[in-house]
Amino acid sequence: MAKIVGGFMMPHDPLIPATPTAPPAAQREICMHAYAIIVERLRALQVDTVVVIADDHYTLNGPYCIPMAMIGIGDIEGPYEPWLGIPRAQIENNRPLAHHIMQYGLEYGIDWAVSKSLVLDHSATVPIHYAVRPVKGMRAIPVYLNTGIEPFITSWRAHEIGRVIGDAVANWQGDERVAIYGTGGLSHWPGMAEMGAINEGWDRKIMKLVAQGDVESLIALSDEEILRDGGNGGIEIKNWICAMGALGACRGEVIAYEPVAEWVCGCGYMEMKVA
Repeated sequence: MAKIVGGFMMPHDPLIPATPTAPPAAQREICMHAYAIIVERLRALQVDTVVVIADDHYTLNGPYCIPMAMIGIGDIEGPYEPWLGIPRAQIENNRPLAHHIMQYGLEYGIDWAVSKSLVLDHSATVPIHYAVRPVKGMRAIPVYLNTGIEPFITSWRAHEIGRVIGDAVANWQGDERVAIYGTGGLSHWPGMAEMGAINEGWDRKIMKLVAQGDVESLIALSDEEILRDGGNGGIEIKNWICAMGALGACRGEVIAYEPVAEWVCGCGYMEMKVA
C-alpha cells in the first residue's frame, strides 16, 4: 500500500533562482542549505513521489478562468517563466497515482480542474528544481490551489482537499512512499505598494502553529487578517494548510527561517512529521 511518510513546507519565491546572489551571502547560504537538508531527509525517508501544493499567479490561467483546485495528471514540464534562469525541462509525473488522486477526489467531492499537459510556473517549479530534481528517479504530482488571486479558496476547503489527497494515497494499491510539499509564503506583498515588507513576527507565529500541528488555528485566520499581517503572498499559507490536511495529525520542525529583503519574502522551511 502507498503511504505518506512525511512532508515539507518551503518558499517558492521566483527571485530565489532569478536573483540568487542578491541577498547577503549568509542568508542565501541558509536558504540553499535548507533545500539541501530537505533533499537529505527525502532520501532518508526513501520518498519516490512528491505531491507539490502550489498556486497560480495569472500565469497558467488568467482572469478568464480561475480554477479553485487543479491537478496535473499527464505530461508536465517547467518553468513557464524563462526569466527564472531555470532551463525548461520535462518533469517526471507519477501518472498512475496522479490519475488515482484525481478520480478519488471526484468521487469524494473535489471538483478538480484537470490538466493532461501542463507547463508549471515558478510556484511548483522552484520547489521541484531545488528539492525534487536532485533526487534521482523522484517523481512529482502538481496540485494548484487558488491562493494567489481573488477570489481565494477558503482555508477549510484547502484543508479538505488535502485530507482527500491523503485518503487517496492511503487507498492506492501501489507501494509508493509519498511526501507532501506545502509551498509559498510566508509574509510578502508581491505587486503591491508594500512590496519588500516582511512581517517576521507574523511569520514566526504561523510557523509556531504549524510546528504544533494546530491546523484549526490556521484555518480560523480570516483572509482579512492574513492580508493585513502577511500580505497577499501570505494567503499562500493555505497551501501549507492543504499539506497538513493530507498529512493528518502531524507536527512540524523548523529547518530554517530567514526574512530576505532582497527576495521580498519571509522564507520559512519546515519538516512535517506524521504523529
